[in-house]
Amino acid sequence: MRKFRFSGRPEPVEVQRPEPGPGQLLVRTQLVGVHLGLVRMLRAGNASEPGGEMVGTVVDIGPDVPGTWLGKRVGGLVFEGVYAEYVLAAPALVTELSADVDAADGLAVVRGGLVAMGAVHSGGLIAGQSMLITAAASGSGHLAVQIARALGAERVVGAVGVADKAGFVRECGADAVVTYNDPWDERFDVIVDGVGGALVPRAVEALAPRGRLVVYSAGGGSVEVGSLLADLKTVTGFSMGLLTRTQPELIESYRSQLWKLLADGVIRPHHTVFAVEHLDEAIASIEERRNMGRVALRMDATTP
Repeated sequence: MRKFRFSGRPEPVEVQRPEPGPGQLLVRTQLVGVHLGLVRMLRAGNASEPGGEMVGTVVDIGPDVPGTWLGKRVGGLVFEGVYAEYVLAAPALVTELSADVDAADGLAVVRGGLVAMGAVHSGGLIAGQSMLITAAASGSGHLAVQIARALGAERVVGAVGVADKAGFVRECGADAVVTYNDPWDERFDVIVDGVGGALVPRAVEALAPRGRLVVYSAGGGSVEVGSLLADLKTVTGFSMGLLTRTQPELIESYRSQLWKLLADGVIRPHHTVFAVEHLDEAIASIEERRNMGRVALRMDATTP
């Protein structure tokens, strides 16, 4: 089978198809996500066989896995070696996709949608409140804009790196769009930040009294505690890992909400799908921050 290894840039290699071990699924991939985490690993030189989100079909199962998994179309997270024709996945980290779910829509939702849903909920959004979402054109951010609107936010503002993305974010349902270089004069009840770095203290400053900042970026950043005190502001870190391990029922409730929103047309994932031969171009679109929505790689030539 073909898979990609990363030593500087992606290199296709032929390897033997893996065999599922105890508690594992063997999935023939259709689509694989290309994400900012991969770009960061490439820059750091530690992206030999990275993980990520995928959509595909279960073709084999390991010992102790129920036979009902065979033949299911699934999407979810793989921690290692996801850029391959076949991947090993844990049942707890994937979900079944119904036949009427488009593969690219499913890929956008299974991970980026979960992150967006979890981050918005972590902010304790109350119907009628306002929300600012950074990285609003990203795979998770553009869904967070739509989810915030669906959950009753009265005003949703997207923040983006370049003004060229403003039209796309407005199409996703944002009332207004600001860039990272613009002054942020408005104050918000909730801010969801997917960028980090210098935007973290700016986001704290842009919170209304009793406002909540949720950060889910690996981009770092720091908070001066004194800036929180007078207006009772709070900052919450968000990651899917702990919730997946300790509150699987919460993850399932998020998934149920997402699939219903998708089926009802309330959220509309945006994606750009590259042929497997153009993985370099897919990575470049992320590196150069040209992407809007989810970027995916088509591993299976039969995928629409």
